[in-house]
Amino acid sequence: MNPTASPCAAPIGIFDSGLGGLSVLRAVRAHLPAEQIVYAADSRYAPYGQRDDDFIADRTLAICEWLVAQGAKALVVACNTATAQSIALVRERLSIPLVGVEPGIKPAALISKSRVAGVLATQVTLRSARFQALVERHAADLRVLCQPGHGLVEAVERCDVSSPALVELLRGYVEPMLDAGADTLVLGCTHYPFLDTAIRSIVGERMTLVDTSVAIARQLERVLDQHGLRAQPASHADGSMAEGAPARFCSTSDGAHLRTLAAALLGIEAQVECVSIPSRRTRELEADAA
Repeated sequence: MNPTASPCAAPIGIFDSGLGGLSVLRAVRAHLPAEQIVYAADSRYAPYGQRDDDFIADRTLAICEWLVAQGAKALVVACNTATAQSIALVRERLSIPLVGVEPGIKPAALISKSRVAGVLATQVTLRSARFQALVERHAADLRVLCQPGHGLVEAVERCDVSSPALVELLRGYVEPMLDAGADTLVLGCTHYPFLDTAIRSIVGERMTLVDTSVAIARQLERVLDQHGLRAQPASHADGSMAEGAPARFCSTSDGAHLRTLAAALLGIEAQVECVSIPSRRTRELEADAA
């Protein structure tokens, strides 16, 4: 980044363990079209839901530090698992504004008429102290049905959002919630909004789906304004607003799935940079493999 350029012109860094954060990127682009974005997918080590807590914290910090080195003015940890496990550590270590994501327990508690809500999330998110505190704070009178979404992140990562096998997997997760009276379903992982159509094919209008990506974009807007970092929209000579800069996409894997999903779900023909972001735990993995 040009050191003489305005800090407002610097990009926002968005990080996910893989491709799920594209749902957050979609909301940020819609809500803050003037902002430049650098998206980092740690697809080489996804999914985080199967990793231990130390590995998740190690990778989250390493990638956030890498995004800062790329000139990011603010960061969005667009991964519920990484937020639940690591955001306090990252806030201690980094000085730039940071927005995390969390399952939409509060909106579910406000929406549910039956007072029964399902939460579909990774096992790491559901067992985290951060999630338990959310439930205690916002859902005292709500029966919360927690379901680990085993296999769902992997399905999205391979761009499967509608196969019969995926729908059957989802059916096994959400039908018991319907049977228990749930009228609200919290999509507690940023990968899961891409399964919206498949879930709707099972639940119809019997459930309200809670996707927090729009709330994250609004929170990012507030944080940028608080720090005087919001980009100002450019305009053409005729006074019309210019489109924002294209997002920069980076992956620790080969980038093929990121390219495919960005095209299929966001309509973006993305050039993906393959990047190496080593960390303590991945160095240990490579040493063990050698």
